[in-house]
Amino acid sequence: MTSTLDLGDAGLEEVVLGELDDVERRLTDAASNADPLVQTPSRHLMDAGGKRLRPVLVMLTAHFGSGINEQVRTAAVATELTHLATLYHDDVMDDAPLRRGAPSAQHLWGNSIAILTGDLLFAKASRMVSELGPVAVRIQAEAFERLVLGQLHETIGPREGEEPVDHYLRVLADKTGSLISAAAHYGTLFSGADEAAVTASIAYGEKVGVAFQLADDVIDLVSDASTLGKEPGTDLRAGVATMPVLLLRARAAAGTLDEVGASVLRDLDSDDEDVRASTLDRLRSHPVLDEARSMARGWAADAVAELDPLPESAAKQALTAFADLLVDRLA
Repeated sequence: MTSTLDLGDAGLEEVVLGELDDVERRLTDAASNADPLVQTPSRHLMDAGGKRLRPVLVMLTAHFGSGINEQVRTAAVATELTHLATLYHDDVMDDAPLRRGAPSAQHLWGNSIAILTGDLLFAKASRMVSELGPVAVRIQAEAFERLVLGQLHETIGPREGEEPVDHYLRVLADKTGSLISAAAHYGTLFSGADEAAVTASIAYGEKVGVAFQLADDVIDLVSDASTLGKEPGTDLRAGVATMPVLLLRARAAAGTLDEVGASVLRDLDSDDEDVRASTLDRLRSHPVLDEARSMARGWAADAVAELDPLPESAAKQALTAFADLLVDRLA
């Protein structure tokens, strides 16, 4: 769980941190009320903790309106449940051995249990959202549709003639930006914020979600297992081309790729563990890492720019700091 924040307003930070304690209790209750057969798997990722970025964003954007109320709290929990459900599915697709420093659910109980546990959490999240009314149901359904389409597009890959970097950015917008944008939408919707704040928050959430995932692409390569809570280079090992690899390929297509970068591309599919480790080391030191960092910071800056039409406020200042926190992890 997020235990510290730096949002530029001590009072707002205290409120949000207190609400996150309540989110944790509600998440635990949701898992504990599961069928006894799946109670342990359904609590697995919750017990492992997490950043709880989506609930934080629901709470922050609620301050563009009347503040945090019971509907805002329910939306925050439902959004995090939806996110947790996607992680169970992601680990199956990636065959990931670790998640948040613990063995992944599919590693402990097998693919079928992991998939069905994810489905159960989706169902619980949908039930919560149904209590918030038809507009909330539509927001959830649209985000869920985009989550699935993003995963499908990532799995299938770019269509003929589609630029791979642009394709990947669309995948990130769907897989990550959609739910973070929904979180921002919920906060403004259920706090009665005006239309300008709703529109700006939705656009902010979409772009800050892409920034977050681009930052994760770099962090996945440069951090160690104890920091990540999973093996570094997980996507690389699973054959998923994240932004640094796509930038290498773009240089290769343009005829500007250096020999080190070319050697990384040659060795990506190696089954030899020593070669895999060497490939990761070479990629870590290649200039495309800095290029990917710059992209993440650029998307974060674009997200903050979406808030420009809004008057200055503690909420606006906090969202600016929130975007900075996501990319400051790259330092």
